[in-house]
Amino acid sequence: MYSFEPSEEQQMLMDAVGKYAENDLRPAAREAEESRELPKKLISKGWELGLLQASIPEAYGGFGERSAVTGVLAVEEMAFGDLAGTLAVMAPSLFATPILLAGSEEQKQAYLPKVIAGDWSPYTAALIEYSFDFDAAALKTAAKPSGDDTTLNGEKAFVPFAKDAEAMIVYANLDGVTQGFIVPKGTAGLTIADERENLMGLNALPMYRVKLDNVKIPASNRLGGASGHDFEPILASMRLASASAAVGVAKASFEYAKNYAKEREAFGVKIAQKQAIAFMLAEMATEIEAMRLLTWEAAWKLDNQKEDAFIESYLAWTGAADMAMMVTDRGVQILGGHGYIREHPVELFMRNGRGFAMLAGLAIV
Repeated sequence: MYSFEPSEEQQMLMDAVGKYAENDLRPAAREAEESRELPKKLISKGWELGLLQASIPEAYGGFGERSAVTGVLAVEEMAFGDLAGTLAVMAPSLFATPILLAGSEEQKQAYLPKVIAGDWSPYTAALIEYSFDFDAAALKTAAKPSGDDTTLNGEKAFVPFAKDAEAMIVYANLDGVTQGFIVPKGTAGLTIADERENLMGLNALPMYRVKLDNVKIPASNRLGGASGHDFEPILASMRLASASAAVGVAKASFEYAKNYAKEREAFGVKIAQKQAIAFMLAEMATEIEAMRLLTWEAAWKLDNQKEDAFIESYLAWTGAADMAMMVTDRGVQILGGHGYIREHPVELFMRNGRGFAMLAGLAIV
């Protein structure tokens, strides 16, 4: 059975990430959203915390071992500060973690040290597609073997830092199976849209549409080599990252609304004493805690090689997405008219929270 008590190392990491979230990410979040740009120093400071580096073995340039439990604990803490900043800091994980999980030894040796060494550098992955019936297990982007090459055709959406990425992993359908393919910067046939995605929230995070028109890459660029890989653990890790980020954003909205309710007076009493407000806060807290525990359990199973966490990660992701929408909406509601004013962060929490239903593939633990 897993423990609910973090290890000493995990607690130290959570404390460091929590300070960064509150002292750096949260104060910068509003201006970054309005200006549509995250300061590079802010991203670099988050990178220096070493979340990804600590999950990569020394043999590949890191200084630790991967743990999904540690990952979800850290992501929740960071997302409490700001979601866009969290996804920016974690963007290189979209490239490095799948290679760690499913790459061949040659791919690990070739790419992981490049990502880990030195300062933060834009690496990314392309999973989501513009499709009403989008299913990560049944992609429309197609991969076709051709001799010593593989040809990719399709279109991807919401690809972080695609414009400047040194390389990306493109997920495509190969004979009915989702597989990842390493596509270096400047590959012929790879087109990045000039304009960034213009979204309801997360505007501080640069995301682009990516088109693949007969993109030819060596067959050796298939994640895992010629034999390929099992996509389910990668997708499970993506879903758990989204679930833990949803918990962090929901917690931020809840804490802000709770503190506001304790200070705001109406008809001579604090509004937190009003039954309707108190019941809303209680339900918000209950749902946050329930989704946190569901996410922790799935992460523990993912770390335990004897357990299959694919279903549990899906339940955590879908449950946390719904929870985040409910909690962040009520955060705005508790503030009343003030909740609709940009002076308060709850409206930003709500706009960001609405995106979790489609965020699988923007983070990975």
